[in-house]
Order: sequence, then C-alpha cells, then structure tokens
Amino acid sequence: MIFEILNILWIPFAGFISFLIFISAINKSIGVRRAYVNLLLRIFEYGRVSIETASKEHQQNNFKTDDKHSEEFVDNADSKESTNGTTLITRDAVLLPQPQEPAPEKPVSSKKEEIVFDFEKCLDYLKSGVESIIEDDVTSRFEAEELKSWNMLTRTNRHHEFISWKITLIWMVGFLIRYVFLMPLRVLVCFVGVVWLTVCTAAVGYLKDGQTKRAIVNLVLGTCFGVLSSAISAVITYHNEENRPLSGICVANHTSPIDVLVLMCDSTYSLIGQRHGGFLGVLQRALARASPHIWFERGEAKDRHLVAERLKQHVSDPNNPPILIFPEGTCINNTSVMQFKKGSFEVGGVIYPVAIKYDPRFGDAFWNSAKYSMMQYLYMMMTSWAIVCDVWYLPPMYRQDGESAIDFANRVKGVIAKQGGLIDLVWDGQLKRMKPKKEWKEIQQVEFANRLKAE
Repeated sequence: MIFEILNILWIPFAGFISFLIFISAINKSIGVRRAYVNLLLRIFEYGRVSIETASKEHQQNNFKTDDKHSEEFVDNADSKESTNGTTLITRDAVLLPQPQEPAPEKPVSSKKEEIVFDFEKCLDYLKSGVESIIEDDVTSRFEAEELKSWNMLTRTNRHHEFISWKITLIWMVGFLIRYVFLMPLRVLVCFVGVVWLTVCTAAVGYLKDGQTKRAIVNLVLGTCFGVLSSAISAVITYHNEENRPLSGICVANHTSPIDVLVLMCDSTYSLIGQRHGGFLGVLQRALARASPHIWFERGEAKDRHLVAERLKQHVSDPNNPPILIFPEGTCINNTSVMQFKKGSFEVGGVIYPVAIKYDPRFGDAFWNSAKYSMMQYLYMMMTSWAIVCDVWYLPPMYRQDGESAIDFANRVKGVIAKQGGLIDLVWDGQLKRMKPKKEWKEIQQVEFANRLKAE
C-alpha cells in the first residue's frame, strides 16, 4: 500500500521539481510567490484591524472613567514600537548633563572657599549609565527585530492568536499550511537543490578554465540557487541593475547566510569567509569546485596575510567574477549596519556597494548564531511565511586621494545604511563574541572624567 502511494506521488513531485529547475535555468518567474505574498499582506492587515478593534472595545469596557489611562494602554498594547534600541530608550542627552544657569559672580575673598558637591548634577550620568546597562547599542543588534504588528507567527513578539474566533481560525489554518504543507515541500526542494548543486559543481570543476567554463558556471549556479530560493519562498526585488558588479570587490551589509543566496540568484560571485563545517561546509566545498573562493580560519594571524594576498590576486585578474565580502564580519539583525573592517578597502580599485533589506513581516531572516545552530535556523526559515527582501545595487565607489582605508570604509557603510534605511553605527560587530578592548574602555573613562571635571 505504501509503495503504491509513493508511486502515485512520485510523478507529480518529479514534474514539480523539473519545472522548478527549468524556470530557474531560464531565470523566469511565473508570479506565484508574489501573489502569495500579496495575499499574506491582506491577511495581516485584516488581523491588525481586528486586533486593534478588539483591544479598543476591551479598553472602553474597563477604562471608561480614565481617558488618559486608556490612551496609554492603547499605545502600549497596540502600537508600541520597539526596534531594539531605537525607541524604547531615548538617548537625546547621553552623557550630557542638562545645561545650568550661570551662577552669579561672588565677590573675591581671601579665604579659601569650601567646594560644595551638587549630587543633582550627576543624575544625568547615572541615567545614561542605567540606560546602557538595560539596552545598549551593541547587544540589542544581536536580537530578533521586533515587529510593529503581529504576523500570525507564535514566535514573534505578539501573541494574539486567541483574541477572537476569526483570528484563531486564520492562525490555525496558517499553522497547518506552514507545518503540514509548506515545510515538507520546502525540505524536499532544499534537499534536491543541495544535491543538484553538489553534482553540477563537481561536473563543472573538471572543465578547463576560460570564458566557456565561466559561462557554464554562471548558468549552473543561477539554476541551483534559483531552486534553493524556492525552498524558503524567497521573493527578491533587485533595484538599479545597471550597477550590478561584473568584477572587483562587492561589499554588502550582513544579516544572514541567506544573503549569499539572495545575491547569487541574480549574478555569480566568488566568496570570501570563514571555513565552516556541517551544512555550510558542504555548500562551501561544492562552490569551491566550480569557481575560485577564499576560505580562512577565524583568528589565525597567518591566514590574514594570506587572505589579503589572495584577495589582491583575485581582483587583479579581470576574468575572475566579482568577490563578495561582508565587511561587518558577523550577522546584524536587519536594523543596523555596524563597523566595516578595513581589509577589503586597502586592496585598491573599485568597490561596488550593495544594500540588502529584509521585510520582517513574513519571517525573520536574521541568524543569531550564538542562540541557534544552522539546522535550527533552517527550520525557522522553512516554517516562516516567506523571505521577502529588496536589493539595491549602488554606484561604484573609489578611494579618494589622501583618504584612509578606515574613512573609505565608513563612507561606503554610510551609503549602504542610507539606501537600506538602516541605522549607521560605529561599533565593532565582533563585540558579539569578545570583550571590549582595554583601549576602548580607557577612551570612555577619559571622556567621562573630562565631562565631570569642574571648569
């Protein structure tokens, strides 16, 4: 009986996979995923209106005599915006005390006056310190981005599935669709995509280097990553395609390993990054068979010099594809751009900036590697509604005369942050893994002491 069912299901599944490979090979879309996303937006909007209506009715029944309390409750329950450090705590006067009125001049006296300590002047500094302890600008960037409204997923910051029977019904239907229908299908497509990528890159690896091999590699990788994008229902919109890099160095903000998939669906890149094991290691070894990539071990000083030399050699060859670099060195939660490492900006030549921004309403693309393994992350991706993002190819940028590599990196980072609507931060993303350097602490201590010093 089981074999008969498998024989019946084999034909439609084989046809479906063949169809995915075909449309990926010709780089076409039939619009099903975009129609699916538009339908989700309508459902989310209906859910938002229903939740707000139910909340207001509840508030009117319980807080009729206290309008002010009712308004505060509405703000806190329905429209509270909490985007990891942007609105929860105001930092308008961080480390800056409130201006004081100048004290009247006192007559000069020959006696030594006693210094009076005004404790009130320190309250602003205490407030700033407490705010930094509660929620600083660094650690909040390594937590999932909170949503302004609920997206029908129980793992997000809103839990309204039982606010009314209509919302409960929609949530239950969505749960069944995601876990019973979409997840098994996505796992199957992902497995087929990885096997297809491994087989194709192994076969292409035997070809002789040249323009013909590069053309075949572009076709193979475009097809394979097109199939893999179907495993997460990716809907990607590319802007300013005339700025798409053809060689040189391409730098982008980093939210997830999916960033590579998003960009490889549109063009072929060489990659540079840390050597991984497990699932990512399989993909790295498969890609290395077909095109030149640079993998290194994090923390090994010898590899840093070797990586810099290999990077220069790669860029100097115009026949090589553009090399994709994430200068932040770690994943940030889709709200900000943190410090760019200067290494890729010291090589020279042209830099192609790319801004990537995910729509968190359909699924959180951020990978918190300190909390989730790669397989847990893939599970979350395959049980999300979809992965929707925008990619902006920005005009090429060049290092100016007399400009340091650090200043050039900051200038490129600023352009990416502005285009992607991200917060531009100066902090090093590696603070996620290590303690602040002693020099950084000393600089903050000197700055704090100077501000407390009596004039």
